[in-house]
Amino acid sequence: MRVAYVSADPGVPVFGSKGNSVHVQEMIRAFLKSGAEVHLFTPNSGGEPPHDLRTIAVHRLPRAPKGDLAERERSLISLNDVIAGVIAAHGPFDLLYERYSLWNFAAIEYARRHGIPAVLEVNAPLIDEQADHRGLADRDAATTVARRAFRAANVLVAVSDGVAGYLRQFPDVGGTIEVVPNGVNPERFSSHESLELGDFVVGFLGTLKPWHGLETLIAAFARVHAIEPRARLLVVGDGPERERIERDLASRGLSEASQFAGAVRPDEVPRHLMSMSVGTAPYIPSDRFYFSPLKVLEYMAAQLPVVASRIGQIEQLIEHGRTGLLCKPGDPESLASTLLTLSGDVELRRRLGAAARRHVFAHHTWDAAAARILRVAMENYATP
Repeated sequence: MRVAYVSADPGVPVFGSKGNSVHVQEMIRAFLKSGAEVHLFTPNSGGEPPHDLRTIAVHRLPRAPKGDLAERERSLISLNDVIAGVIAAHGPFDLLYERYSLWNFAAIEYARRHGIPAVLEVNAPLIDEQADHRGLADRDAATTVARRAFRAANVLVAVSDGVAGYLRQFPDVGGTIEVVPNGVNPERFSSHESLELGDFVVGFLGTLKPWHGLETLIAAFARVHAIEPRARLLVVGDGPERERIERDLASRGLSEASQFAGAVRPDEVPRHLMSMSVGTAPYIPSDRFYFSPLKVLEYMAAQLPVVASRIGQIEQLIEHGRTGLLCKPGDPESLASTLLTLSGDVELRRRLGAAARRHVFAHHTWDAAAARILRVAMENYATP
């Protein structure tokens, strides 16, 4: 099977260290394990591919020229014809798998025209996300692009029930909506050395953005550190909130008790996770929580006890008291109390971590996700 994997969003560095980068890499690995020949189409490689992905063919898609917001949006839409031509030049393909991007419909429509099974992976309500956090000049145009892409796909893979609900708001969705959460690669979490940072290390992995709840985490850690002075905070990741977070820690006298690892390569993540005593996902309250948190799955794979907000898909993933502990979103006192419970109970940490690892390896691997997607794609494919 020849698979065209399309990631047309210039903000996704496919061989980078972001969560979306990991998602792309792991799905490609899973397709390769299934015996597929994978061709990757992207405008942003994000650097050299990992050693095990150097055999795939990488085809560069064009990038929009710089300009003001409206001009850039128009340029991105105008690239659709070019993108279709690049894909056609390297075909034929037996399956087209695309990561939905805000301005691209060409790849999925190309597949529909040429009788190729077409899967569109949707990770977020990008129109709302763009408008809320990055700026959107032409919402109508973005909606038109989304409708075209959603209509052309045989299967729309939603990473959470929240995303599936968003897709159902579009009346002309053409294919089956299948909820397939993110996963883990067990081979990445076999054995790694710890950084030996301390007896009780509170950890966070992810991009430092407001909705990830770092403000709540710092307030909770301050309470923990006041009672357990040997406690340490390890933040793995980078982002726009870093300077504010560092100032907050400094104002509380916690700089010496904290360490920022910055953005690390995916192959370095397990070593940092093994250095944590507990992994946190302190999401803030939200009526539109649509995430499938990769950090939570990777904490579980690393055999960490997880402390996470009781919100969205996390409630389905973590069974409170068995595979992790859940707290009220945005509540530093609740988070601190739970962390203190774990700081004094090594056996509880061991038991929760072991159960979490068993659960995620049994139910949430990238290989299983890819196999399910391929099965559903073939079951729902019909020649136009």
